[in-house]
Amino acid sequence: MQSAKASKSMKKLLRVERSTGRHWVGDGFPVQTLFSYSNLGEAISPFLLFDYAGPAEFTPTEQQRGVGSHPHRGFETVTIVYSGEVEHRDSSGGGGKIGPGDVQWMTAASGLVHEEFHGHDFARQGGMLEMVQLWVNLPARDKMSPPRYQSISNSQIPAVNLPDKQGIVRVIAGQFDGVEGPAHTFTPVNVWDVRLDGVHETDFAVPDGYTTLLAVLKGSLRIASGDAGSETLGAAEIARFDPAGEHIRIESAQNATALLLSGEPIREPIVGSGPFVMNSASEIRQAMADYQSGKMGHMA
Repeated sequence: MQSAKASKSMKKLLRVERSTGRHWVGDGFPVQTLFSYSNLGEAISPFLLFDYAGPAEFTPTEQQRGVGSHPHRGFETVTIVYSGEVEHRDSSGGGGKIGPGDVQWMTAASGLVHEEFHGHDFARQGGMLEMVQLWVNLPARDKMSPPRYQSISNSQIPAVNLPDKQGIVRVIAGQFDGVEGPAHTFTPVNVWDVRLDGVHETDFAVPDGYTTLLAVLKGSLRIASGDAGSETLGAAEIARFDPAGEHIRIESAQNATALLLSGEPIREPIVGSGPFVMNSASEIRQAMADYQSGKMGHMA
C-alpha cells in the first residue's frame, strides 16, 4: 500500500501548468506541450519536456504519417502509447514498433539521428492515436555516453492494484510499493502510469526533495494543495509540487488516466537549442557541427 504515515509532510501544490494550444510535429503527431525547460528551467529537473499527442482520429492511408530523420543529443526520450501504433528507427541500430501500453525509452546521449512514424498496420487501418513523449535530462557525466534503446512491452510493466479497487499503478521506471519498473535510468526517476476512479483520499509517497509532477491525460482528479484547500485537474493539465515533503494526496478521481513523475533534480546548467540539450553554449555549437558533419550517423 503506497500510503504515507500521518506524521510525514505533504508536498505543497505550487502551480497547475496548462497547454496554450496544439501544434503538429511532422504530419503524424498533433501535440500539446504541457511543460518545457524553455520556460520552467531547473524547476522541473530532471525532466525537460512533456508532449501529449492526441487523442486524434486518423483516416486510413498507404503513406505513413510521422516525422522524418532528425538528431538528438544530451538527453533521453520516453514514448508511452495509449492508443495507436508508433515505429522508430535510429542511426545507432535501435528501433521497433510499440502499441497500446508499450514504452520506448531512447537514450540519445552522445547523439543519433532517428525517425518516428505511425505503424504500417495502423496507417492502413486508421484509428485513434494517443501517446506521450517525455524528455528526461542526463547529467553532464553521461551526456556523451553511447546511445541505447529500450523497448518495453506492456507485458513487461508490472501493475500494482491500489486498495479498495480504487485503481492501478503501472510502474514504468523507479519503484512503487516495493515493485521495480523495467526501465533503466541514469539518475533516480519514477514514472508511474496511474488509472484511478472513485478515489477517496489516497496518498502517494514520493521522496523528499524530488521534483514531482502529476499529469492528467483523461478524466479528472482533485488534489490536496497543502494549505487546507484543493485543486481540480482536468485533461491535459499538470500539477507541479514543491520538492519538500514526502507524499501527495489525491482526494477524489473520475475515470482518470495520469502520469505521476518524480525524480532527483540534476543541479547543472541547462542550455538547449532545438533537438540538443547540453550544459553550455559551446557544447550546443559542437553538437550542431557534429550533426552537420555526420558524426551522429545517418539513417540507412
